[in-house]
Parts: sequence; structure tokens; C-alpha cells
Amino acid sequence: MFENLLSPNFTTFITLFIFGLTIMVTHHNLIKKLIGMYLVQTSIIFFLVTIGAKSGSTVPILLSAAGPIEPHVYANPLPHALVVTAIVVGVSTLGVSLGLTIAIFRRYGSLEEDEILKRLE
Repeated sequence: MFENLLSPNFTTFITLFIFGLTIMVTHHNLIKKLIGMYLVQTSIIFFLVTIGAKSGSTVPILLSAAGPIEPHVYANPLPHALVVTAIVVGVSTLGVSLGLTIAIFRRYGSLEEDEILKRLE
């Protein structure tokens, strides 16, 4: 059961996730925080692709109803649909966040969290 957790795919997922989370927490620049957020989103997409892959499977389309259906032969389409949705949501979130970052920079003249908070007081 735990032998899959040491595979290169899961190691890459965990590394990207921790790296992105570290960037989001430790940096005070808003653009760097967005880069960290994008890395976290990318790692989750990579995780969904990894768990959705099934070797030796086929597309989930029933060709004939004459014989018994063997579910282990078919790939689950749900992770793939979630990946497409996650990509669209990730790109949209990043676009809106960059737009808000531009508005913040125009208003406060900085992208550093500390300077923006000082100017708000």
C-alpha cells in the first residue's frame, strides 16, 4: 500500500507542494506569494493526474452490452475532469490576482506586505 508513496511522482508532488507553501508563507512580496500559490495549484493538478493514471486501462466507453462489464478494465474519468476544472480555476485565479496586484501597486506604490500595511494605518 505504501510503496506508491515513494514513487517519483508522489515525491515530486510533495516537493512542489512544500516548496510553494514555503514561498507563500515566508516571502512578503505579493508576486512571490502568487508564484508560491501557483506552485501549490500545479502540484495538486500533478497529484490528480498521478492518481488518475491506470496502466493497462481503456477509455470508459461501453462498446457492447452483450457481455459482463468488468470495471477494472476502464479508467476513471473523474480525476481527468477535475484536472481540467482545476486548470481553468487556477488560470482564472492567477489572472484576477495579478489584476488586483497591479491595482495595489498603483495605489500604494509597493508590492511589499509590510509597506502596504504601514500605509493602511
